[in-house]
Amino acid sequence: MIINTTDEMEALGQQIGRRLRGGEIIELVGDVGAGKTTFTRGLAKGLAIHDNITSPSFTINCNYTGRDGLTLRHYDFYRLSDPGIMNLELSEAIVDPKAVVIIEWGDSIVDVLPEQRLVININYLPEQGREVAIGCPEKLAYLVD
Repeated sequence: MIINTTDEMEALGQQIGRRLRGGEIIELVGDVGAGKTTFTRGLAKGLAIHDNITSPSFTINCNYTGRDGLTLRHYDFYRLSDPGIMNLELSEAIVDPKAVVIIEWGDSIVDVLPEQRLVININYLPEQGREVAIGCPEKLAYLVD
């Protein structure tokens, strides 16, 4: 699908965010400026989170409390070549049934990520917007139907 504006990217995130139940892992793949944080901002709205959502590039992760006791755990591994202790924290987060885990720049921790995760590829197309491709295992089909 082609996303033309930041409002459309946020709306896509919000649509998916409304359907989250907890225990979902979402990997966002795309270059710097592709729209990963904009998508996450919309997803947070869908979880009834009203905090200011920013990229955790420098802090590595941010946690937010949402509806129904769910927690949004947003990780950005852009600055980490070796995740070290973050591997342990991430391993704990991905088995928490009340957590929704968003991962940006997951290449360095791919061995920790479960196979059953939603993978959203965002590709910037000059003068055309963003091309968004969603890889969804059957177990998570309720997020994108």
